[in-house]
This record gives sequence, C-alpha cells and structure tokens, in this order.
Amino acid sequence: MTVERQTAGARRASLKIALLGTRGIPANYGGFETFAEELATRLVERGHKVTVYCREPHPEPVYQGVDLQYLAAWRNKYAETLAHTLVATAHLLRHRHDVALYCNGANAIFTPLPRLWGMPVALNVDGLERKRKKWNALARGWYHFSEWLATFCPTEVVTDAEAIAAYYKETYGCDSTFIPYGAPVGKLPTYEVLDRLGLEPGRYFLYVSRFEPENNALLVREAFEKLETDMKLALIGDAPYASGYIRQVRQTSDPRIVIPGAIYGRGYHELQSHSFAYIHATEVGGTHPALIEAMGRGALVLYLETPENTEVAGGAGIPFHAGNLTQVMRKAQQRGDAGALGCAAQRRVQERYSWDAVTAAYEQLFYRLCEGRK
Repeated sequence: MTVERQTAGARRASLKIALLGTRGIPANYGGFETFAEELATRLVERGHKVTVYCREPHPEPVYQGVDLQYLAAWRNKYAETLAHTLVATAHLLRHRHDVALYCNGANAIFTPLPRLWGMPVALNVDGLERKRKKWNALARGWYHFSEWLATFCPTEVVTDAEAIAAYYKETYGCDSTFIPYGAPVGKLPTYEVLDRLGLEPGRYFLYVSRFEPENNALLVREAFEKLETDMKLALIGDAPYASGYIRQVRQTSDPRIVIPGAIYGRGYHELQSHSFAYIHATEVGGTHPALIEAMGRGALVLYLETPENTEVAGGAGIPFHAGNLTQVMRKAQQRGDAGALGCAAQRRVQERYSWDAVTAAYEQLFYRLCEGRK
C-alpha cells in the first residue's frame, strides 16, 4: 500500500484503486459511468490514487485528480464490454494496484486474474442484464452464466439494490455487500437548457434514459400522445446499436414532444430540477441513477412498478404499469401533493443515497479486502 493518511482519528493507508468495466469518465453515457465519476473523484478527495480505464480518449490524462487510462475499444454491440475489459485487465496485471473494482456482471470471468496477482477484487454486478431485450440468445446466456461466475470469481460481490441482493442469495446462496448509488440533492437555479429546448419550468414531463426497448421510451411517448394537456414531454437519450428502436421513438408528429438526443452535465441536471414530473420507465436493472437523481432534485416521480424501482422510490413517488401511464399522468396533474412528494423524495435521497455515504462504504470495503489479503 502507499502513503499513510489520517481518517476518522486513525491512521489508514492511502490505496491505489483501479476501476474497470465502464466506458470511463467524464460520464457521458449511463449509470455506471456516472457512478465511476462520482466514486473515483470522491476517493481521490479522500487521499487515494484512483485509475479509471476508459474507452474514449480525453484531452488530459487526469480528470479531477483521477488517472485516466485510455485503451482503444472494439466497437461491437455484443463484444465491446468484454473485449475492452480483457485488454484493461491485461494492463492492470502489468501495473499493480492495491484493489480493483469491476463493474458489470458480464466481466466476472476476468476477476480471478488480478486475484492470482495478489490484488483483491470487488465486482458490482448491476441488475439482471440478461433480461434486456437488445441481447440475442448467446448474450443472454453469457449474462446468465456470468451470474454464477460472480458468486465465486471475485473476492466480493457488490449489489446496488436489495432486490438484486435477495436474488443472488435465493438463487445461488451467495451473500453480497449492498451499496446503493448516490445522488445530489437540491435544484439548480439556472434554466439555460430549458430556454434552448423551448420548455417552461414546471410545464413538462421528463424522461431520461438510453433509448433501448426495456427502457420503454416508446411506451412513454405513445402514452403522452393520448394525454390532453398543454404541457410538453422531453424525451432525453440516445443509444449505440439501437438505431431501429430510436427511429420508432422519433416517429411522432406531436408538437408537444421534444426529442433533442442525449444531454449530460449541467443541462441534464437543469432538466431534472425544473420538470413537472419525471417518468422512470426502465424495467431491467438495479438502482437506476436517473431515478434517484430526479428524486434528489425534488421532482414528482412516476415510476414503472418493478421491485427495484419500488425499493428506490420508497413511497415517495407514484407507480404505474405499462397499461395505465396515460391515466397516471392525467391524475398527477390533478394532485395537490406533488410538492410534498418531491420533498419526501429529497429526504429519502439524503437519508439513503448520499454519494459521500456510498463512497465511505466502498472505501471501507476496499480496506477490508486489502486487510484480508495479508
């Protein structure tokens, strides 16, 4: 381990931590990338040296104190993640770290290699990826096989939702460490992206996700088209390898619907801060960052009723199912407690989904893994 540092009144070692399995940072794709950026930058603030393996080059080799290791990726819908993680693992074996964190259960097969080199490994398995409609039978089979590999290949399995932790326990008898995602709390006071998109604060429904079938952007668009309202719908997102589905989503003549593509950073947070309601329609995965981020901004949340989404919302949102979203949106406009629900959602994020608490939990996990190696 590296230099000593002071934490919580005791001397603890500063760790060298590697993070593999995401597209990298700065975050400009999805939940794992947001997670990687938020966790890595906070670990650096706590005195650790962190390397994030990236698929896209960045103008500088360091981002907010985090070392960026760019390795070219093979662009392929089915093999990109595995191919890049294999190359990143080979690089990791030549550049020793104290501990490694792999993201995505599909990468379980690579986690024994660092362990053989004396590096403990944690694996964040995310949700049940094999249920995503975009995968063919081979890919679904690989994800299913990887669930089993995840129970013994890494040093420790991390789950981000209690429903996923229960699944691994009931299906494989595998205990996991539950650490959720985090989110900031509070509304942004700016409106730049709203002005650009022609949106009025409090006068639009917001949907944010990758435009893939299991995230149900098309369902949301079609449900909104049946709604009699002068509000707008902002559909925010994009996706690689999903051009056919994206064309379907964009095939609308409704002037109330705005589909600008993906928006990241401050613009994304402005949209969450000033929507009338955020619609979360994702049916696969664990804890979805976009859901807790919208809750942290105090949005009225309408969420597809799955065990994972219900766990996150915790009574601070309004559930819907595929057949009644239009009615739920209509009733949401008539409710007088939208503000109260938004405040309840913010409190839930403060209590359960603080990024600082998430970072502290990972830090303690890394220390425990390193101490167990001795």
